[in-house]
Amino acid sequence: MSVKTIDAELARNMFLAGAKNLDSKKDWINDLNVFPVPDGDTGTNMTMTIMSAAHAASEIASPTFRTLGKAVSSGSLRGARGNSGVILSQLFRGFMKEVREMEEISVKDLAAATLRATETAYKAVMKPKEGTILTVAKAVSDKAAVIGDETDDMETALTQIIEHAEYVLSKTPEMLPVLKEAGVVDSGGQGLVVILRGMLDALAGRVTDFSLDTPAEKTETKQQPKLRFPYAVEFILEPEKPFSDAVKNNFKAYLMSVGESAVVIVSADNVKIHVETDHPGDVIENGLKYGQIRSVTVDNLYSEHSESIVSQAEIQAARAGETIPMEQPLAAAKEEDGGESRKFGFVTVAAGEGIGEIFKGLGCDKVIMGGQTMNPSTADILDAAEAINADTIFVLPNNKNIIMAAQQAAGLIGGKKLIVIPTRTIPQGIAAMIGFEPTRSASENIEALNDAISNVQSGEVTYAVRDTTIDGRKILKGNMMGLTDAGLAAVGSDITDVLIGMIESMKRDESELITLYYGKDVMEQDADMMAEKVREHFPDLEVELQSGGQPVYYYIVSVE
Repeated sequence: MSVKTIDAELARNMFLAGAKNLDSKKDWINDLNVFPVPDGDTGTNMTMTIMSAAHAASEIASPTFRTLGKAVSSGSLRGARGNSGVILSQLFRGFMKEVREMEEISVKDLAAATLRATETAYKAVMKPKEGTILTVAKAVSDKAAVIGDETDDMETALTQIIEHAEYVLSKTPEMLPVLKEAGVVDSGGQGLVVILRGMLDALAGRVTDFSLDTPAEKTETKQQPKLRFPYAVEFILEPEKPFSDAVKNNFKAYLMSVGESAVVIVSADNVKIHVETDHPGDVIENGLKYGQIRSVTVDNLYSEHSESIVSQAEIQAARAGETIPMEQPLAAAKEEDGGESRKFGFVTVAAGEGIGEIFKGLGCDKVIMGGQTMNPSTADILDAAEAINADTIFVLPNNKNIIMAAQQAAGLIGGKKLIVIPTRTIPQGIAAMIGFEPTRSASENIEALNDAISNVQSGEVTYAVRDTTIDGRKILKGNMMGLTDAGLAAVGSDITDVLIGMIESMKRDESELITLYYGKDVMEQDADMMAEKVREHFPDLEVELQSGGQPVYYYIVSVE
């Protein structure tokens, strides 16, 4: 049966089918990684981006293109992760803007919408590069413009559009030599084709199940342990009456009756609350009996990314029945508690607990745990920035794949200014924090922070997950690799040789300091021994060793 037009209901089902198809193939797309390191995450980022939109779209009872467009655009923009996810969100945004006033989409309408999608995505990228998802998106809109004059059958049109997109995708290695050398096509472009294939299957009736897994169902597939109390509730309470010891004990007793790990910290002006429970609404309602509440967070403890206003030390102390010191009652809350607004604030992304603590020690207000394999979303960055009571917020992405999501957050925030310092590595982020001076103006600090990140060399040591060739060097599965700002610097079977070889490539005549941040898979004594070997090899340079706790990379290195 020929389909001439697509209404909002069918468009929604096609979108959900595309999202599910991508979800089923995300691991395969992750493996299309130029560097054979265990951090390929394009498929994951694109999936989390589209699923954020898909869940929003699935909740619309009787969609119109206006309501569907709002759900898809907002969901994907806020849920965007990684460069590929941000570009994908912009494609959706442009497409939905074109069709939002329509009741049905024809083949010619499809041509106009895909053109607007491509133009929107290209504008979002400062320096568009061919051989990427953008190239495949342009292939879609180019073919759609032609096919509109050849057929009015939607299935025929979409089939030919996808075939042309797949052809252009196969040519991406000719456009980017790094893809050709690695023997892969562009992963983002492949992800887009997978989405389109899912959409076509829905249009053709080959897919009829458009239900989505709930977050809880996803959790079960990962075989995470069932939690007795799955929600962590935190808030700041401003009591209407003095919060005496008796009141505190009564409230804490209530918290323990509905959950566990209760923390009640009383300061001069407010009370900080934490409890793990299965009824977060009841806890919040009970807190309102004592006064006004703010800075409310409800985290699903199954989630990998959570932001706490109560420190882990305080929670652990509560679990152990210890007394929590009252001298520093709100150290973790900082200015988000409604105090006097400051001029500047900082949001940073950290790849490990040790690195996170370093950033906190340097004055960062909010540390988002993330990095390779776990890029934070635009919403994660936006929420962190909005929780800081400052006029200007600096964001340090500390990863090239997080910069676009941070920039997208800057365009969505209201009431304050969000400035993204394009730090591409953890050492650059630390250098930026050290270079910050609160007495300077925002523009002066932007210049100073960018100068600071230009004066540090960054490197990482990890292992290869497959055989390949990069920059003419043969890499075998299991080899150690040293990756710097300039690319592959060292490869071999011995981690010490690779680390020292990588540092040799980073060292300059003016270099003075080498800092090693060892990862979670490195024992402290092994890291100490490695630091000594580096000192022996570079006797004229100071060598510092820090616990980073980062996954994937055995060592992150800075040379300054």
